[in-house]
Amino acid sequence: MGTLYLVATPIGNLEDMSPRAIRILHEASLIAAEDTRHTGNLLKRFEIQTPLTSYFEHNKLSKLNFILGKLSSGDVALVSDAGTPAINDPGYELVRAALASGFDVRPVPGPSAPVAALSVSGLPTDSFLYLGYLPHKKTERRKFVGQIADLSYTLIFLESPHRILESLEDLLSALGDRRICVAREMTKMFEEYWRGTLSGAVEYFKSKEVRGEFTLVVEGKTKEESRKWTDEELRKAIQKESKGGKSAKALSAELSERSGWSKKDVYRLVSQKGIRDES
Repeated sequence: MGTLYLVATPIGNLEDMSPRAIRILHEASLIAAEDTRHTGNLLKRFEIQTPLTSYFEHNKLSKLNFILGKLSSGDVALVSDAGTPAINDPGYELVRAALASGFDVRPVPGPSAPVAALSVSGLPTDSFLYLGYLPHKKTERRKFVGQIADLSYTLIFLESPHRILESLEDLLSALGDRRICVAREMTKMFEEYWRGTLSGAVEYFKSKEVRGEFTLVVEGKTKEESRKWTDEELRKAIQKESKGGKSAKALSAELSERSGWSKKDVYRLVSQKGIRDES
């Protein structure tokens, strides 16, 4: 029986290809690749002639039996277009199926964009939450960010150049003016790291033509942010949030969690504004 290897490949600079990754790709009987043309160029660079098969988002389930069959007679290496397979790329289903069939599954560690950006961000690294790409639609994105606004973990996202400015604006609106590191084109020719506040990032990226892939590392909620709101701050929040059409119960629960006030006290103030629960 063979072993399924998850082989990390460079996110830009080919010098980051590890000797072990090269050896495993040489020795495997098959390489399952997210994009065979992209991986074919990588293999050519390192004179690797192992057969390739495609394994991407739209065929990842139909290819399972084929790859499991190949594992019965030899090792298979899984690679993504860049970085570590199965981290925001296809791979989870294959790993699960291989384990369920009794095959050994092992990592060949290497480049990973979220970890690389976090390590140089200047933000806390002891606890973090990687959340992949932000939702594409503005309403869904704002709702999603609002749900994680109170987490104290350093937050890591991926974003495309087409939505970077809108996403930064939504992060600022939902999280406040927190610290951020914006990593662009890591390890590539136009590599850039912008560190500052979310408001500063919005202004910076407004003023330039944006290209390349982005990794955003955002400060989690700090202890200072977690202080109890004043009466005036709570009343202003009620005034603002009451326009969203939420029931008194739902609004009170949400603002209680954010403000440090009890649900009972928030509900009392919400009711004074004439907001009621559905009958």
